[in-house]
Amino acid sequence: MAHGYGDDKAALQARLRRIEGQIRGLQRMVEDDTYCIDILTQISAANRALQAVAIGLLEGHLGHCVAEASAKGGDEAAAKVKEASDAIARLVRS
Repeated sequence: MAHGYGDDKAALQARLRRIEGQIRGLQRMVEDDTYCIDILTQISAANRALQAVAIGLLEGHLGHCVAEASAKGGDEAAAKVKEASDAIARLVRS
């Protein structure tokens, strides 16, 4: 089964590697006793980067998985809509 992000998988992996680098940078900042406000600024940037990835994945899920299930109808459609709603709720809470 193909996922909604399949066409953008390489770009998604590249973004996640950049975020991974940001997190390693945060570890170095703590190791080097960097000023706390500077660390908090970088944490905020990493959070925004993760949120951008999450929104992109959600858009792909809605456009591919939910749309495909909705076209079929029935219980699968309702389940995919509920799954997407739950994911949105988790993102809003985070």
